[in-house]
Amino acid sequence: MEAVIAVFALLFVLFVALGVYATVKAVGAAKRGVDRTLTQARRTVEDHTLRAKSFAQPGPAGELAQLRLALRTSMRATQDALHAGVAEDASLKESLALFERLSAHGHELDAELRRLESEPDRATLAARLPDLRERTERITHSADSLRWAARDRARRFADDDLDMLSAQIDVEAGALRHWSRTDEPSTPPPPWPEAPAADGAAARQTRSQDPRPHPDGGPHPAQEPARPAITPPDPRPAHPWQRKTRPENTT
Repeated sequence: MEAVIAVFALLFVLFVALGVYATVKAVGAAKRGVDRTLTQARRTVEDHTLRAKSFAQPGPAGELAQLRLALRTSMRATQDALHAGVAEDASLKESLALFERLSAHGHELDAELRRLESEPDRATLAARLPDLRERTERITHSADSLRWAARDRARRFADDDLDMLSAQIDVEAGALRHWSRTDEPSTPPPPWPEAPAADGAAARQTRSQDPRPHPDGGPHPAQEPARPAITPPDPRPAHPWQRKTRPENTT
């Protein structure tokens, strides 16, 4: 009885542990989903704010907003392209690793641009704009190069696959149009030659010499007389020194 109670207690503990684990996983997945949604929403709001600042604020402040918007747009597009392509092309893993290193510089530059948005000294801000513009162009140029290289590679593979598929379709279409040659009436084969008359006569003679009895029990109509089993000896030649035999009926 105690063993049964121990087994039931162990099963209960296992079920409780599985329930807790499933709950934690579900809560974690929901939290990640919520965080992802909030991050995307915050990013969208920030992008719209930067776009509005680039048009509404003239001078260094508006240019800072344009630099941040160009940097974020380029880095996000490259990240999405590489993550989508690495699932189908494993050779993009190295490109993705290079982009991760480039992203570190991009995040550093974006943080610096965000801090300079609240800089009250416009003269100092205007003096630093050429260096910030150059760094932004270098990073965005590298990101754009990776993105377009990945897209060109994917398009090249798609073009090769399309060429191969087109060649196979052309071959299949040619095979489907083969009815113009296969449906034409073909010349019938020549008839077999008839058997010669001599063969027919030999066959009839063979049937006439067949010694097998008739199915009704009577003799075969064309049956020849049976030959003796032992061939009689030839007559001996008579020699002059032999005496003539006397007939038996003489006295």
